[in-house]
Amino acid sequence: MGKLKLTVNEEKTRICKVPEGEFDFLGYTFGRMYSARTGQSRIGYRPSKKSIQRMVSSIHELTEQATTWQEATELVRTINRKLSGWANYFRVGTVNKAYRAINSYTAVRLRRWLCIKHKIRSSRYGAYPASYLYEKLNLVRLS
Repeated sequence: MGKLKLTVNEEKTRICKVPEGEFDFLGYTFGRMYSARTGQSRIGYRPSKKSIQRMVSSIHELTEQATTWQEATELVRTINRKLSGWANYFRVGTVNKAYRAINSYTAVRLRRWLCIKHKIRSSRYGAYPASYLYEKLNLVRLS
């Protein structure tokens, strides 16, 4: 380590026994995962909670009330680029739960943003159903 002029971060460095514990590395959480069909355990990886939270906060910033000046198609284009990039990085491992969480959060925030932009009192999904978001605005759905 000294020859490479690298130092060990004492706060982050720890020894982890994988079957019992988990650890995060490069945005993934490695550890014991359970099969949804069989219930058997295996060693696997999924997007870390911190990565998901970072993506959620990014979507939150893009859909703030102060950004209602822009066109909906431009906002959706920006969101689509962000979602596609994130999904391409996290396309391996157990991703279904993370994708579902980000899809639902994005749809809720976009509906809220559209209601604020067009001064519509929100009636849950009435004004902007999923068909409008995904077919008319072409919002990307992670799958």
